[in-house]
Amino acid sequence: MKRINIKQLFAFAITDLLLGSCYDKFDPASYAPPLTIAGYNSSKQIAPANLVGFWAFNGSLIDSVSNTSGVNTGTSFTNGIKDQGLQGADKSYVLFTPGSAITGMHSFTIAYWVNSPLNTNGIVGMVNLSNTAGFWGNIDIFFENTSTLDAATFKAHVTNGTAETWIEKKGLPNIFTKWTHFALSYDATSETFKVYVNGSLVLTQPQPGFGPLNFTNSGEMVFGTVQFQTNPSLTSGATNQDWASYLVGQLDEVRIYNKALEDGEVSALMLLEGRGK
Repeated sequence: MKRINIKQLFAFAITDLLLGSCYDKFDPASYAPPLTIAGYNSSKQIAPANLVGFWAFNGSLIDSVSNTSGVNTGTSFTNGIKDQGLQGADKSYVLFTPGSAITGMHSFTIAYWVNSPLNTNGIVGMVNLSNTAGFWGNIDIFFENTSTLDAATFKAHVTNGTAETWIEKKGLPNIFTKWTHFALSYDATSETFKVYVNGSLVLTQPQPGFGPLNFTNSGEMVFGTVQFQTNPSLTSGATNQDWASYLVGQLDEVRIYNKALEDGEVSALMLLEGRGK
């Protein structure tokens, strides 16, 4: 009969304990290559020099570019597309005082995530730059009140001095009740507006003669409704309208750039943020 070597048994036991401890700590993800989309590893790498406003809504209303906070009326925080996001409600919104980096833009891209139910009580404003003397603001972005579950209507209005224009995309499917990424851009050089949904270009609208933007009577930015639905109204040009409403869903990762992002940049931004990057 083979004799049991107590020293060998003890050595084997120690080895198994050490190996088991190592295996418990092994993380396969740590050996995986970093996620790279169109040459970017993070949404922070996309046009950082042109980023003039960024609201992550991760438990605060702070714009991380200017390090200043918005003012809350009735909103809260909930799970977002990335960490936390802004939770809207009836008659609720956030106001933010923009600096010249935003009010002085000649071109722009506004990108954000929204998770909204179908609006049944009127238009739903999302990201807007008020005009204190106009019925409509300098920038208005909203869901039109003709939207349906199968065919949403995205609409935007932009004022340029005494000129104004409307941008509209009808028939967008599968927009409501889920996180959806939107981006609106204007390139002053080509005088062209573009609309993107989930990183894909869905509308190109040339605007000959529109030129570089020149916002006038710029007031507060408003998240979650349009300028005349606040209390008091942000403009002398209008008061509360019965065909307008509030975002009762969620808003997250609002970014404003002072240039029109390239198609690939918008796509990469959506994909990276959608993966928490």
